[in-house]
This record gives sequence, structure tokens and C-alpha cells, in this order.
Amino acid sequence: MGSLVSAQSFKLLRYDENYGPLRDSTRNFYENLKFVPLNSENNFYLSFGGEARYEYVDFNNEDWGRLNIGRNNFLLQRYDLHADLHLGKTFRVFVQLRSALQDGRINGSRGIDEDQLNVQNLFLDVNLYQKEDKKITVRAGRQELDYGSGRLISVREGPNSRLYFTGAKIMYSSARFSVDGFAMMEDEINTGVFDNKISKKRNLWGAYSKIIFPKAGNLDLYYLGIRRDTAVFEEGIASEQRHTVGTRFWKYGGGFIYNVEAAYQFGSFGSGDINAWTGSIDIGYSFEDIRFKPTINLRNDYISGDKNRGNESLQTFNPLFPKGGYFGFSPQVGPVNLIDIHPYATMDLLPTLKMQVDVVFNWRFSTQDGIYRPSGSLNLPGSASDERYIGTAYLANFTYSINKYISVVSGIQYFKTGAFINDIIPNSQDGVFFNARLGFKF
Repeated sequence: MGSLVSAQSFKLLRYDENYGPLRDSTRNFYENLKFVPLNSENNFYLSFGGEARYEYVDFNNEDWGRLNIGRNNFLLQRYDLHADLHLGKTFRVFVQLRSALQDGRINGSRGIDEDQLNVQNLFLDVNLYQKEDKKITVRAGRQELDYGSGRLISVREGPNSRLYFTGAKIMYSSARFSVDGFAMMEDEINTGVFDNKISKKRNLWGAYSKIIFPKAGNLDLYYLGIRRDTAVFEEGIASEQRHTVGTRFWKYGGGFIYNVEAAYQFGSFGSGDINAWTGSIDIGYSFEDIRFKPTINLRNDYISGDKNRGNESLQTFNPLFPKGGYFGFSPQVGPVNLIDIHPYATMDLLPTLKMQVDVVFNWRFSTQDGIYRPSGSLNLPGSASDERYIGTAYLANFTYSINKYISVVSGIQYFKTGAFINDIIPNSQDGVFFNARLGFKF
């Protein structure tokens, strides 16, 4: 297998993969899928890829017994096929079909579980300028977005059904600086075949930039705007227009690792004003030169909640489009109105087997606001209780890479309910979650 294909790992966003260098090498059967020349100069070419993913989920006392479901086990499947067409250095078309299926969940499919068949990506790239390491590209059409740590805009890889948007983006990149500006529509997702609908309203816009400081780390600066006709918080239901300005400073790799992020939000919620914020610090150390290559980390998040229910103004932070699993492998508590302390550690038990263990202690930031799901939607109203402590999540996760193409991921979470859950839910129960996932990519 050629050096490019064997060295390049599959990307979270499959359209970020580049198989152009295969034009100058002899290719085996697999590489002929990744590079299909369409002219004698080899500058018009196609690339194909895909994914199949199977996941078994077993949840006991989901929502801590409030739903009275008990054990709930089900099967998730996801299939992808994509084609990447390059027409010289100027034009590119990327198309991806996705099928997400759910079978056996007692209380039916959620939006994150099932979308039987849809066009996940379909966009045109036009390179307006390219010289040395500098490049300006315009992208228009349906596309996945993922920025930074996934705190605010993520494709949501953990759940079965990934997010996408429809709109336009302009991208500038150089060796040490990149910036994207975009205006997007959040489409309406339905569970059937090709039945998703474009919203026809611009409801996400902004700019995200990254600056690389050699040796010191990376600095992200961003502005994000959203508009929603119907936003639901414990404060009430109203139209929302919200602006987020934030920054992130981070470095991964050997030695000290850190990820520090802060964001402030303002805007309007109905006739009231928005004034919300978040701050997060994640610091650790990676021991790359000793056996098992362990890492140890401590994370601490502060995420604002509403101070006074019923006064129209809103201090509840909105995580916009966060990735599921941000605070644990399968969290039941989302990144809204939250204080958490989160120690975790990883270890390479084998070169192909990685283990991670976590403990997450969760408090409500404000007793006048409830707790929210990983998506940011309201789960349990909380102003009827003065208790702050939500509960403790204990997690273990194993990732086994059979080879470049096949991986197995398995995790277990035990959630011990705290004083708030026990106060709000009569006869509350501790939650137990288990899953096992088999994935294949090509």
C-alpha cells in the first residue's frame, strides 16, 4: 500500500482527506478506489469512501427512573458512502449519502438515532486563490461543520445521526493562520427517506479562526450567531437571537497538555435580554516515554444558568450545536447551568488498545434553573428545589483498533444520583449505561 494511504488516518470530516498525491504513484486495488483518474493529466479524478457502524446500547433507568422504563436495549446502525470529484485545482464536488437506523428502543427513535436515508453532504468548492501555503476557497451547499473542541459547533459523531447545515462558507488558510466565515441554515431532520427539509431561514452565522504559535500552542477566536423562532428554557418559550464571542487556547501532545476556553453570550430572548457565559479549563500531562503512555487530566467547567425565573431576562448559556459525550461517554447531563469537576486518565494497554476512565461530579450553577440534555434541550425544571448536587458519573471506555479500517469501542457508565435528582424525582434510581460499537471505514 502506498505511503500516503497507509500513513493518512481517516478524518472526522471525510471531505478533509486528500488523496491527490496518489496521482504520481502506482496504485493497488484499494488505492484505485481512492484515486480514479478521469483524464490523461490525472488532474481530474474521483475518490470513493464509506463507513458502516453497528452499535448495541443497553440503558437501565434512563433519566434516573422518571420514565419508568427500566431496562432499554436497542441496536443502532449507520452507513455512509461518499464520492469526491476534483476538476483541476479550481473546482471540487463532494457528495455523501448517509443512513442511520434504530431498532428496539422502547420509547422510539430520538432525532439523534434515526434518519433512514439522506444527503449528508453535497457541496461545491471553488478555489479563488492559491499560492504557496496560502489559499482562499468558497464552499456552497449542504455540509457538515465542526470547530474547535466541539463545545459549540460539532458534527455530533457520538450519536447515530450526525448534524449538517446548508449554506455558504469562505475559507482562508496559511501555514500558521486560518479563518472561516459562514452563513448557514439548520435543516429540519425527519426519520424517513430523503424527507429532510431546508429551513429557508439563515439561523447560524459567524467566523472561526485559528492561530498557531510554534511550541506554545494554538489560539482560537470566534464569533457565532444563531436565531431560533422557538427556544425552550426553564425561563419559558420564546424567540431567541443570540451572539457568542469566545476564545480557546490549547495544546496537545507530549508533556503538558491544556485546553482553556471561555465564551460570552448576549442577545434577546422574547422581550428580555440574554447575558450568559462559560469558562472551562482542562490541564494534564502525557507521559509518552514510559510504559502504557498514560495521561492524567483534570477538567473544571462553569456554565451559567438563569438567576431569576420569571423576570424575562435570561442568563442560561446555550451550547448551540454541541457534541454528545462532551462530559462523559454517554452523559445524562448537558453543558447548561452546570459546574463540574472532571478528573480522567488514559492508558495504552496495548499499542492497539486504549483505555480511558473518568469521574464527573455535577452541580447546578443556579438553583433557579433546571438541568439540560447533552443537546442543550431542557430535561428537568429545577426552580422547585434548592438542592445543587446533580450526581456523580463513573465511566470507563475501551477503544481497540483491529487495523486501520476496523475498530471496536465499548463503554460503561454508572450515574449515582445526587440530592437534586432525589428531590425532584420520586423514587429516583441510579442510571447504568453500556454500549459496544463496531466500526468499519474505507
